[in-house]
Amino acid sequence: MFRKVLIANRGEIAVRLIRACRDLGITSAAVYSDVDRCGLHVLEADEAYRLGEAPAHESYLNVERVLDAARRCGAEAIHPGYGFLSENAEFAAACRDAGLKFIGPAPEAMAALGSKTAARKLAKDHNIPILPGTVDAVTSVAEAQRVAAQIGFPVMLKAAAGGGGKGMRLVTRAEDLPSAYALAGAEAGAAFGDAAVFLERAVLAPRHIEIQILGDEHGAMLWLGERECSIQRRHQKIIEESPSPHLSEKTRRAMGACACAIANAAGYTNAGTVEFLVDEHEGFYFLEVNTRLQVEHPVTEWCTGLDLATWQIRIAAGEPLSFGQDDIVRRGHAIECRIYAEDPEQNFMPSPGTILRLRPPSGPGVREDTGVYEGWTVPLEYDPLLSKLIVWGEDRPQALARMRRALREYQLAGLRNNLEFFRRVFADADFEAGRTDTGFVARLQAKPALPAPDADAWFEAASASAAVAATLSLGDRPTDRQIDGPSNWQRAARLAVLGGGRP
Repeated sequence: MFRKVLIANRGEIAVRLIRACRDLGITSAAVYSDVDRCGLHVLEADEAYRLGEAPAHESYLNVERVLDAARRCGAEAIHPGYGFLSENAEFAAACRDAGLKFIGPAPEAMAALGSKTAARKLAKDHNIPILPGTVDAVTSVAEAQRVAAQIGFPVMLKAAAGGGGKGMRLVTRAEDLPSAYALAGAEAGAAFGDAAVFLERAVLAPRHIEIQILGDEHGAMLWLGERECSIQRRHQKIIEESPSPHLSEKTRRAMGACACAIANAAGYTNAGTVEFLVDEHEGFYFLEVNTRLQVEHPVTEWCTGLDLATWQIRIAAGEPLSFGQDDIVRRGHAIECRIYAEDPEQNFMPSPGTILRLRPPSGPGVREDTGVYEGWTVPLEYDPLLSKLIVWGEDRPQALARMRRALREYQLAGLRNNLEFFRRVFADADFEAGRTDTGFVARLQAKPALPAPDADAWFEAASASAAVAATLSLGDRPTDRQIDGPSNWQRAARLAVLGGGRP
């Protein structure tokens, strides 16, 4: 087993991985940018190392600085978390060249699956269903028009690289295809440095369902059930649950077999996720492979009892999986809500700021994975995910009830957030009945809004907490140097919480 692992990430996933290291008796080293010097992951880690200024290319995306931090702290392995460098095959190769174990798949497997067009081609070659369209990027409007005429409208233009809905355009009419092609290519080029787009037939009102896979370096590849991820805004997930209320056991097993097949075809190891679109008749079509730990992995952890983060580390250290496919028992129902600093009334635009009051829920069946604390200022530079609220119940009705209770208990003030939006979702009859697809959020927003929360109460709570925020003023930051050890960080964090000092 490794003695020290560098966590090349920030926020809640970094805290999650630090805890996984601690459970395995591994020393964890955090990295941070200037605006994250007092981040929760820095306070929780055994050691912490500065990367640079706030922009991601100066810090968390800077390969040389991350590798330099690993060398300085004497780490044997690097866990990339999700986002940033987690799906960068060149970074994984650079880790290997530097004598560091990349906790994730081999760079060759990442390269084989990293491009959506390459992955579609691999799926097609192994008889995994894909939507009609191109398996290579379309190179001109004329080619796009020709393919669209063959498969019929509506069609979807998608970026060959990246994700998160960028470079994606739904086209329902032939006359809109030229402008959509230009916009999708420009957006993909700006976001990923690769303007290539491909085209496939669109499925209207689809469900987005993914299969969690886990494979070791000794030839074992297993699937751990599915996650229903259809509740999305701007093509990004905000609620995930398992099992899907839409899927039969027969379809579930067929999707699991396909997920393992494409992973084996690519020589994949470690944790990953194979995503599918599912139509109203349970027809499923391969979308892509996320070659990393997913944000929503706790949903699967709760239903299977497996700790995916620690298994990632154990697999990277060379351990074989200690169980087989028949040993995986999925129990109960889990749901996750992503708590963001964003304004649902303004198209979910990010809303960074200082957290004046934070009181997360607890109780039976409730788990919260967080990367923030009261008094922390959410920076503008990064994804505004604050925490993940996960509940578990013996069945879906109990899980829904526990999520409603948790959302009611959750107190968060000082910045705009999506808690009230989630309360509205879980009060919706269609959601409760499982009548959902990727268009659910738009339909919900078109319905008459529920009464707004009591503004006076909100401001009263915020004002009452202002003193806390002042006490926890983080104006003075640690110096730019290596921290001397875990005890200093733990002591600094405690002093900050007690208001007796500043980290």
